[in-house]
Amino acid sequence: MEWYLPVIWGLIIGVAVIMYVILDGFDLGIGILFPFAREEKQRDTMMNTVAPFWDGNETWLILGGGGLWVAFPQAYAVVMPALYLPVIIMLLALVFRGVAFEFRWVAASSRRWWNLAFSGGSLVAAFSQGVILGGLVQGITVANGQFAGGPLDWATPFALLCGLGVVAGYGLLGATWLLIKTEGALAARARTQALPLLYAVLAFMAAVSLWTPLAFDRIAVRWFSTPNIFYLAPVPIVTALVAYLVWRWLKEGREMLPFFGTVGLFLLGFLGLAISTFPYLVPPSLTVWQTAAAVPSQIFMLIGVIFLLPVVLGYIVFVYWIFRGKVREGEGYH
Repeated sequence: MEWYLPVIWGLIIGVAVIMYVILDGFDLGIGILFPFAREEKQRDTMMNTVAPFWDGNETWLILGGGGLWVAFPQAYAVVMPALYLPVIIMLLALVFRGVAFEFRWVAASSRRWWNLAFSGGSLVAAFSQGVILGGLVQGITVANGQFAGGPLDWATPFALLCGLGVVAGYGLLGATWLLIKTEGALAARARTQALPLLYAVLAFMAAVSLWTPLAFDRIAVRWFSTPNIFYLAPVPIVTALVAYLVWRWLKEGREMLPFFGTVGLFLLGFLGLAISTFPYLVPPSLTVWQTAAAVPSQIFMLIGVIFLLPVVLGYIVFVYWIFRGKVREGEGYH
């Protein structure tokens, strides 16, 4: 087997996951912050800031899940039974949120229920994604290449902590996105919300960073054995620096920089998780090479991705450029 093909596919899936987390993260964050808006006009404006983007953002979830199924079928066959319940809850929450996004504009008499579906779906989807992440990082029981655990193995305090951390992170993305796209009272409220959310995100990142090496020996060895500790020390140092910059930019009243700083925190957190788990796609037992599909299948799908991925990226850049600028009260795309 060509050793590099599973690595390439692992990178593709990693890119899809981080693109989904960042792009769909801020519009899930809008839903999480939805109940805190003071009046319906502010909720209209909040929703309009993501109206041109939200459904396109979710295509990265399809690429990530589809890529796992095609390129690493054994990993897919192990991960899905282990995490069926949070995955199903996440998908149902995304469905409720998507339906609410469309119906809220036309169902005036029942708008408050669609508001609840939008905010509740966003909150549940974000929490479920964090639980899925925590369940994967803490490890899945495998015997003879198959899932050998129970249906609730994922339900641990660590996974629940990760779920809360993702909710806080998406909320921070949503608040900093509103700084870019809105003005006046709505932007001011978003700035006041961003600071406590930043503190919460940093607390959750610190808790996960301490919990994982203490609870999982494989992660402790990866980070604290020599010479790894010297090579990897810049990761937490840079994370602390970026967090300080986000705090400072929020205090200074900056509009765009807090969002991109928050994206930087997500990228650094993702890098830390990758360092902790690679090359295991199903920690702690199955690597990307052990779970990879046949070489012809990987090559066939890779050819399609090589042509389509630049098109998708170009479309995203185009859409975000077309709908740049602030959304003012009364303006929208519906």
